[in-house]
Amino acid sequence: MPESTTKAPPEGAAPPPRDDSGGDRLDRSIIVLGLVVISGTIMAVLDTTIVNVALQTLGRDFGTGLSTIQWVVTGYLIALGTVIPLTGWAIDRFGARRVWMTSIVLFVAGSALAGAAWNIESLIAFRVVQGLGGGMLMPTGMSILTMAAGPRRMGRVMSIVGVPMLLGPVLGPIIGGWLVQNADWRWIFFVNLPIGALALALALWKIPADGAHGGRAPLDLRGLLLLPPGFVLLIYGLSTASGHGGFGDPATLGWLAGGLALVALFVLHSLNRRERALIDVRLFANRTFGAASIAVFLVGVGLIGSLLLLPLYYQEVRGEGAFTAGLLLAPQGIGAALAMPLAGLLTDRFGAGRVVPVGIALLTLGTIAYTQVTDTTSYWLLSASLLVRGLGLGATMMPTMTSAIVRLPRSAVPRGSSSLNIIMQLGGSFGSALLAVLLARGISDRVPGGGGGEAGFGEIPDAVRERIAPQIAEAFGTTFWTALALTAVLIVPVLFLPRKGAGAHDDAPVPEAAPHL
Repeated sequence: MPESTTKAPPEGAAPPPRDDSGGDRLDRSIIVLGLVVISGTIMAVLDTTIVNVALQTLGRDFGTGLSTIQWVVTGYLIALGTVIPLTGWAIDRFGARRVWMTSIVLFVAGSALAGAAWNIESLIAFRVVQGLGGGMLMPTGMSILTMAAGPRRMGRVMSIVGVPMLLGPVLGPIIGGWLVQNADWRWIFFVNLPIGALALALALWKIPADGAHGGRAPLDLRGLLLLPPGFVLLIYGLSTASGHGGFGDPATLGWLAGGLALVALFVLHSLNRRERALIDVRLFANRTFGAASIAVFLVGVGLIGSLLLLPLYYQEVRGEGAFTAGLLLAPQGIGAALAMPLAGLLTDRFGAGRVVPVGIALLTLGTIAYTQVTDTTSYWLLSASLLVRGLGLGATMMPTMTSAIVRLPRSAVPRGSSSLNIIMQLGGSFGSALLAVLLARGISDRVPGGGGGEAGFGEIPDAVRERIAPQIAEAFGTTFWTALALTAVLIVPVLFLPRKGAGAHDDAPVPEAAPHL
C-alpha cells in the first residue's frame, strides 16, 4: 500500500520532522506540530459533550421532547463513527495535509449552520455535518504526528494527541454550561468559528505538504457500503437501549443484530481484499494490536460512559446547576494532564505493559468512592477521587494506543489509527447506553413512578429532591459498581501488552506486510 507521508515534499514546502536526529527528546518542530494538531482536534472532542448541558434548553426553545432532542447528540456521534473508516483511504489518496484542512472547513461550516438552526430538524442535520468533519480530525492528526516522530518518541507524541481526548470531555460541560447560562445556546456552536479559523491558518503555516497518490489507492466501495452502515446501526441500537426497554427490547436487538451482521460481512470482505480493504482486519492478528484494541474499547466504556453519570449525580442528587456540575468534573482533567507526559516518557522507556497496570489500579481506586455515594457525600472526597481517576486515565489510554500503533508497519499507521478511534467511539457509545439503562432501572426500582430514565434529564423541585435523593444516590452507586467492574476487566488484555520500551527494538526491522491470520 502506498505511503503518502513518506514522499518527499514539493519544492518550497517545509520538510517533515525526522526521527534520525540522534536523540529521543521531542524537538521544537514536533512540539509545534503537536500544538497545531491540538488546535483542530480540541473542537471535535469538545463537541462530543458541550451540547449535553444544553439539551433541556434546546427542548424548551424548539418545543420538542427528549426522544427527539437526543438526536442532537446521537446524530453527531453516528456521523463520527461513520466517517472515521474513510480517513485512512483519504490520507492515502489525497495526503494528510489536505484531509486535515478539508475536515476543519467541514466542521466549521457545520458549526456555523448549527448555530443558525431554525428548527430541531435543521439542527440535527447540521450536527451530522459537524460530525462528518470532526470524525476525521483526530485520526488524521494522530497520523500526521506519528509519521513525523517515528517509533522512538511515540509515547510522548501520543500523549500530546491525548490532551484534547481527555480534557475535552471535561471542559465541554464547563464551557457549554457557562455559555448556556450567560450567553445563548447558539454560542456553543459559534465558539468553534474563531478556533477553526486559527486551526486552518496554523495548518497552512506548519503542516508539511505531502503528495497525493491519485488512483494508486482505490476506494473500497464494497467495504464502504458494509462497514460505516454497520457502525451506524450499532451506535443507533446502543443509543436506543437507554430509552426503549434496555438491551432486551426487540427493536434494540434488531438494530444491534443488523449492525453486527454488516460488520461480520465486512470482516469476510476485508480478509479477501486484504490491504486494499477500507480497514485491513489482519492487523488485529497482531497480538499487541489486538489486545490494545480490546483495552481501548474498555477505556472508552469507562471514560465516556462515566461522564454520563458524573454530572447527572451532581445535578439530580445534589441539585447543582450545569455549570457547577461541569466545574466539579475538573479534577479528572487535571489528573489526566499531570499523568500523561510522565506516562508517555515511561511507556517509551519501559513499555505499556508496565505502565498501564498502574493506571488501571488508579482508575479502580478513584472509582470506589462513587460506588458508595449518598446525598451527603463530601465534595472533597469525590473531587480527590476524580483526581486519582484522572491520573489513572492519563496512564492508561494513550500508552495503550501507543503500544498498538508503534509496532505497525509505517504504511499501516493511518489505518491502524483509524481503527483505534473507531473502537474508542464504539466503547463510549456502549458504555453510555449500558450505564444509562442500569441507572434508569435502578431509579425506577427505588422510586416507583419517579420517572426512571427521564429523571436524568429533568429538573427535580427542591422539596421533591430532599425526599427521594437518598434513593437516587443509591441507584447511582449501584451503577458505578458496573463501571468499576468494567475498569477492573482491563487488566486481562493489558497482560498482553509489550513490557519493553520502543528503544529496545530500534534495530529491529519494521515489517511492511500486515500480519497474517
